[in-house]
Amino acid sequence: MNKDVPSAKPLLDDCFAHDLKRMPAREALDMLRERVSTVVSQEIVPLEQAYGRFLAEALIADRDVPAFTNVAVDGYAFAHQSLVTGGESRLRLAAGRSAAGQPFPGVVRRDEAVRVLTGGALPEGTDTALMQEDVVVHGDYVLIPAGVRRGANCRLAGEDMKAGETVLASSCRLRPQEVGVAAALGRTGLPVFRPLKVALVSSGDEVVPPGEPLAHGMTYDSNSAILKGLLQTIGVDVSDQGIWPDQEGLILSKLAEIAATHDAIITTGGASRGDEDHMVKAVEKLGSLHFWQIAVKPGRPLAFGQIDKAVFIGLPGNPVAAMVCFLLFGRPVLTALAGGRWTEPVGYQVRADFSMKKKPGRREYLRAKLVMNDDGERWVSKIEREGSGIITSLTEADGLIDIAETITLINPGDPVSFLPFSSFDL
Repeated sequence: MNKDVPSAKPLLDDCFAHDLKRMPAREALDMLRERVSTVVSQEIVPLEQAYGRFLAEALIADRDVPAFTNVAVDGYAFAHQSLVTGGESRLRLAAGRSAAGQPFPGVVRRDEAVRVLTGGALPEGTDTALMQEDVVVHGDYVLIPAGVRRGANCRLAGEDMKAGETVLASSCRLRPQEVGVAAALGRTGLPVFRPLKVALVSSGDEVVPPGEPLAHGMTYDSNSAILKGLLQTIGVDVSDQGIWPDQEGLILSKLAEIAATHDAIITTGGASRGDEDHMVKAVEKLGSLHFWQIAVKPGRPLAFGQIDKAVFIGLPGNPVAAMVCFLLFGRPVLTALAGGRWTEPVGYQVRADFSMKKKPGRREYLRAKLVMNDDGERWVSKIEREGSGIITSLTEADGLIDIAETITLINPGDPVSFLPFSSFDL
């Protein structure tokens, strides 16, 4: 199956027009969440190709799992009503057994017990099982201790999944456990969204690929390496467009070319309004651009727009700012475009082991690492080297401290919101 979906609607409209007043991060995210929707079509793929993809349709169980009531232990099964009250019960051992794939062929009578093995169907006439370590076997009899609970060690039919139940919601990311659910229902394939096609561009006359000679005033391109890895966590199809020099004509022609064949374009650099920031100017000429001065640090210059049907995301050129802006803004946008659920990191409160002052009206994301104090309590410490170009600060960090616009002072011991990198699948 290859199901078409409606053409991508414009990502932005006039209410996003640039305002010299910087937009709060929460307001920007809420606007994007409201306007972004899936732009890719569907296809059915075999289970072994479904890992990491976004489920296009809810998975409804067409049968009970397990399909029959079975036993969870190696031991003996019997009817609970066969037991005496308040004492040990003596049950005759029936001939035969129930094992996985080999059900007991008859009906167990009252006052009888039968040998059962883990996974075997619970024999007809029984409703309870005990581990072999908990009973005593004497010849043709089994001694059952007092106090056995009815239904013990039995896995009921449908206790995992019931026929007609929605077991996987649409737009969920298919991890091994979700694919395992589909396999348990007997599915051999799943409807998924095709991978979002994303073009990745680095820009700047000073940027060169790793491995090439590095002249004075030049820098190696680390943004592409960082963003390729981040994009892999979403499962998109990345096309590396290389490094573009700061030439308006070249940028115009290349943007028009890749917009025709991609669902989204991500660039780093050229997102400001300087003399050589041709990227945002080119987007304005080719499509629509709404440049935001987001009230965040790091990463104030951030551009969203659209060229034809391709969504444009212009990230800052500094590596730390590019990564932080991608995690906070680019990742949820691309996930939603790719058919997934809008995702934002889930943080938790940790006590700060530092002090700092901050300007009001700006949200800040500090690179931080978790530490233990002398009492064995977990606190969080900010990375002292805070420059947007210090890439090693990212390797030292365990995540980001999210400091809201209204906070102007942090003292040691104050609770702060910590966003672990694991909440971004890193």
